[in-house]
Amino acid sequence: MSDMSLHETTPETAYESQMGDYFALLKPRVMSLVVFTALVGLLVAPVPVHPFIGFVAILCVAVGAGASGALNMWWDADIDARMRRTVKRPIPDGRVQLGEALGLGLTLSGFSVVLLGLATNWVATALLAFTIFFYAVVYSMWLKRATPQNIVIGGAAGAFPPMIGWAVATGGVSVESVLMFMLIFMWTPPHFWALALFVKTDYGDAGVPMLTETHGRRVTRNHVLAYCVPLVAVALGLGFTSIGGPIYLAVAVIFNAWFLKGCYDIWRRDEAQAEADKYKVEIKTFKVSLYYLFAHFGALLIEAALRATQIGGL
Repeated sequence: MSDMSLHETTPETAYESQMGDYFALLKPRVMSLVVFTALVGLLVAPVPVHPFIGFVAILCVAVGAGASGALNMWWDADIDARMRRTVKRPIPDGRVQLGEALGLGLTLSGFSVVLLGLATNWVATALLAFTIFFYAVVYSMWLKRATPQNIVIGGAAGAFPPMIGWAVATGGVSVESVLMFMLIFMWTPPHFWALALFVKTDYGDAGVPMLTETHGRRVTRNHVLAYCVPLVAVALGLGFTSIGGPIYLAVAVIFNAWFLKGCYDIWRRDEAQAEADKYKVEIKTFKVSLYYLFAHFGALLIEAALRATQIGGL
């Protein structure tokens, strides 16, 4: 065995640890959903895109999403340090300095927007730039600490990627891309609030006005159902556009009935019932919401593949 202690840090392991901390600033789990929905928006568009241009575009979206995450963690470092869920993030844990996070976020923001502009068109570039600005400034710096509707309006930042993908291919915006945006936008509140109902958070102690903290759990339950109903209409309506079809509609009917039933069950019960069964309904509904978006966007991909096969067979 080497004389080196098992806990001794070498320059190589220190470097790897530091790189891992920088990567954590980019919120990779959020980035994965952003990349997936942007890719679907790109592939279901009626205009084909060269594979290399498509790769560069999705890379720019991913980098832009990571830049937003880094800027969010830079601004929210004081909040993160006061919450159990986030206290081990790189900045409050002391592994990354504030200036480093800010520099990384600004650099990646500029890189992603400029490269997308050079590779594609101004509409897609403007949408990416606005998405980064919206998440970092409008949501993180303003809405998050100002209103209990923060998660609703802030959810728009996560809803833009399919519009960006669509704009890369078509150079514009359409009913289809707006409905893909609305699908994510309307999904975010019931998804998040279902989680908030069974996870004991410390947003109140951190001074963040989340709905469960400012208006109570009964109001939150009302909001879960109130946002789910129009979500169903948006999801089904997308099936009757040029990118929909029978497979998508079948998936949409199944998942929206499933999700709506869960949101209804959340709405009709009180806290005594929820605590008695350890929030099983809320947990189950949240888990359904995790599959909801992937199922809908996956079905759109299948419809696009079937259309391409039919065109190729003509």
